[in-house]
Amino acid sequence: MLRVAGYARSWHIILGEKIMRFGLDRSKTNQLIRGLIIGVLVGVIVSTFRLLIEYELKLVTVAYRLMHQNAWLLVPWVAGSVIIALFLGWLVKRNPAIKGSGIPQIEGQLSGDYEESWWPVLWQKFVGGVLAIGSGLFLGREGPSIQLGAAVGQGFAEVRHDEPLARRICIATGSAAGLSAAFNAPIASTMFVLEEVYHNFSPLVWLSAFVSALTSNFVSLNFFGLTPVLHVDYSESLPLAQYGQLIGLGVVLGILGRIYQENLLHMDSIYGWLKKIPSEYYPVVPFIIVIFIGWWWPETLGGGNSLIVSFNHVNPSIWLFVGLLLLRFVFSMISYGSGLPGGIFLPILTLGAVIGGLYASIMVSLGLMPGKFVINFIIYAMAGYFAGIGKAPFTAILLITEMVGSLEHLMPLAVVSLVAYVVVDMLNGSPIYASLLDKLLKRDRHLSNSTQDVIQTTVFAGSMLDGTQVRDFNWPESCLLYSIQRGERQIIPHGDTEIKAGDTLLVSVAPRMRHSAFVRIINAAQKIKING
Repeated sequence: MLRVAGYARSWHIILGEKIMRFGLDRSKTNQLIRGLIIGVLVGVIVSTFRLLIEYELKLVTVAYRLMHQNAWLLVPWVAGSVIIALFLGWLVKRNPAIKGSGIPQIEGQLSGDYEESWWPVLWQKFVGGVLAIGSGLFLGREGPSIQLGAAVGQGFAEVRHDEPLARRICIATGSAAGLSAAFNAPIASTMFVLEEVYHNFSPLVWLSAFVSALTSNFVSLNFFGLTPVLHVDYSESLPLAQYGQLIGLGVVLGILGRIYQENLLHMDSIYGWLKKIPSEYYPVVPFIIVIFIGWWWPETLGGGNSLIVSFNHVNPSIWLFVGLLLLRFVFSMISYGSGLPGGIFLPILTLGAVIGGLYASIMVSLGLMPGKFVINFIIYAMAGYFAGIGKAPFTAILLITEMVGSLEHLMPLAVVSLVAYVVVDMLNGSPIYASLLDKLLKRDRHLSNSTQDVIQTTVFAGSMLDGTQVRDFNWPESCLLYSIQRGERQIIPHGDTEIKAGDTLLVSVAPRMRHSAFVRIINAAQKIKING
C-alpha cells in the first residue's frame, strides 16, 4: 500500500515537472512570437519616422541655399519657424510625457515609478519628433525611436490585457526594437535596454528584446539598405605603439563627459532666466538660433550622423574642430533644454567624434601621431564619450562596432570606453538617463494604479542573496518571492530554498512599496559583498 502511494506521489511529481516544463517552453515560444510582432510594428513606424526626418532635413538644406539667392524668403521662413515652435511648445505642455528623449520615461516605466498612456505618446512623439529634429535642431532621433517602440510594446500588452510583468517585458522589447530600427544595431540595442534602461539581464527579457531588435532591424534595412549608419572608412588598424594615446583620449572624454552631464542637468535653471516667459514658448529660442546656423553652416544641421560621415571626405583643421565642438556643445544643450521632443543619443556620438578628431589633430601637429589615424580616433571617441556620459561601456563598444560595420576596433574601443567610464565615475558622475529620470520624478510622479506589481531581478555572483536561503533574507514589507527561474527550470520557492547566482527572482509587491522594495532587492541581488 505504501509502495502504491509512493508511486502515485512520484507520478504526481513527474507530471508536475512536465507541466511546468511545458509552460516554460510555451513561455519561450510566446516570447519569440511577441518579439516578432512587436519588431515588425516598431520597424515600420520607426523607419517611417526616420525617413521623414531625413527628407525634411534635405528640404531644409535646399531651402537655405534658395534663401541665399532670394533673401526675402527669410521672412516667411522665420514666421513658419515660430509657428512650428509654438505648436511644439503647446504639444509638449499638453502632454509632458513626449518631452525630451523619452528614455528616462521608459526607464521609469520599467522600474514602476512612472506611467504614461501609450497612444497619445505614440502619435504626438512621432509628429513632434519629425518637426523638431527634421527642422535641423541638434537633437537625436534615437531616444524618440526608443519611446515610440516602447509605446508600441505597451499598446500591444494592453490590447492583450497582459499582467504587469508581461507588460513590462513588452515595453522593454519595443524599446530595443525602436533603437535597432534607428541605428541598425540590434545587438547593441538589446544590450542598451538591458544595461542602461531595464538594468536586468534576465532571460525573460533578453530573448524577446533580441528577437524584436533583429526583426525591426530587418524591416529598417529594407528602407535604408545594408550600408552602416556611420560608415567611416579608415586606412589601417591602430598599431600597439599608439595605444598610449587611447588612455589620453579616454581621460579627455571622461572629463568633457562629466562637464556635459552637469550642463545638461542644469539647463532647466538656465532657461529659468526667462522667468516672465511661459515654458511653452521656450522652443522659439532654438528655432530662431537654428536659422543663423542654417544660413552660415547648413552642413552641421541635425543630429550629426551626416557630419560624422563627412569626415571621410574632408580633413578639418584644429580650429575647425574647435568651432564644431563649441557649436555642437552649446546648441545641443539649448535644443534639448527647451523641452522639445528629441534626444541626446546621436548628438553625444557626434560630440565624441569631434573631440576625437580634435585630440588626434593636436597629437598630429605635435608629431606624436601619424595623420592617417585621425579617422580612427574619431571612431574610438564616439564610443568613449557615450560610455562616460551614459555609463554604459558594453553598449558603447557594441554600438559603434555595429554602426561603423567593422570588428577591427574592438580593443581600442574597449580601452577608450573603460578609461572614460572610470574617469566619469571618479568625478562622481551618474548615468545621464538615470539622472534625468530623477529630475522627472521630482517634477511629476505617476505611479501605477494596479493592485499588485512585480519586481524582477537576476542574482549576481558574490551578492548578498547569492547562497542565501529565502527565510534568511529580510524581505521588504508587502513582498512575496513567488518564483525563481534557474536556467531551464522554474522553482516555486520555500523558506529553505537556496538562492544561487544566475537565478532570476520574481517578487510580488504592492505598488505603493515598489520603489523602496526595488532598491533593497536590487542592492541585495546585484551588489557584491565585501568581507572584512
